[in-house]
Amino acid sequence: MISIKDCTIQAGKFKISHINIEIPTGSYGILMGKTGSGKTTILEALCGLRKVSAGQILINGVDITKKRPAERNIGFLPQDIALFDHMSVYEHIAFGMRIQKWNKVDIDKRVRELAEQLKINHLLERKPAGLSGGERQRTAMGRALAVRPQVLCLDEPLSTLDDDTHEDVINLIKEVTQENQVTSLHITHRKSEAALLGDHFFELCDGRIIQDQETFS
Repeated sequence: MISIKDCTIQAGKFKISHINIEIPTGSYGILMGKTGSGKTTILEALCGLRKVSAGQILINGVDITKKRPAERNIGFLPQDIALFDHMSVYEHIAFGMRIQKWNKVDIDKRVRELAEQLKINHLLERKPAGLSGGERQRTAMGRALAVRPQVLCLDEPLSTLDDDTHEDVINLIKEVTQENQVTSLHITHRKSEAALLGDHFFELCDGRIIQDQETFS
């Protein structure tokens, strides 16, 4: 479960306050709002990339408000995907596990398991320059899910995809997040994307969450 409780987050002169979001374990939350409204700021606070000046953030009942990013067990899929040119698809998916010092057998097993789920097992030796937009997105998803995070944060990850690829990746995200039983918070501008993926919906306006409903209309 993701619980953001009465949080205030400040970035320079920009401030959002009294932010309350709750997403049940295994559910998919959607956060919408105008450009510059503070959606990414909330996501960064959840991931530990930005400090909270008031309030609490809890994951499955554990207060993580002051924990370092590496201690939060959160996978992050940024808007720009941020793949490394010199690393293969295999190396990208293995990256977090190697940092956490998993043994080689477990790393290889998890990489191949995710590659199969993401339908990129034939691309493991490729580097980003040789991948399509959808394949790059699948690689980034594998990297984010590799260490079995409790929570997945997605910051408009599909905004650069063409319509056909966009639909394929939406279906893939839904399938893979359910298979991995990960609680998700996803920023998007697209209502169609929100409707297809979301279980719980939030809208940020004028620095506050003004909408929290079970279905999106």
